[in-house]
Amino acid sequence: MQREVVVLDADAATCQNLCSLVEEIDCRAYAQTSLSGMKALLRKNKCMVVLIDIDSVPVNDRTFREITLKHPGVHFLCMSVERFHPELKEALGYHIYACINKPIDPIEVHYWLRSIFTNGSD
Repeated sequence: MQREVVVLDADAATCQNLCSLVEEIDCRAYAQTSLSGMKALLRKNKCMVVLIDIDSVPVNDRTFREITLKHPGVHFLCMSVERFHPELKEALGYHIYACINKPIDPIEVHYWLRSIFTNGSD
């Protein structure tokens, strides 16, 4: 089975760079620059991971709750410069697998992706 990851970042160049990083560990990466584009892609594909820059894409607890209800097998890896996200209190407790600090460490991204794909739906 192909390991598929949606990369969501509002900046197209950063999104492509992250896709290249994901593809280094034999995952198929789908670049998206909008939340609506990511939702449409999830409806069509059975992606297991969404790698999302929460600094560039406006999200809140409700966003994650709605996506998780529609796509319960999706794991969210978030990226942010900020260490504290009060608007994501529920999401961080229930819906987000991990939050990675920026600037991104490729080894850390690879670690979290491998963890998700190894552990399945944990």
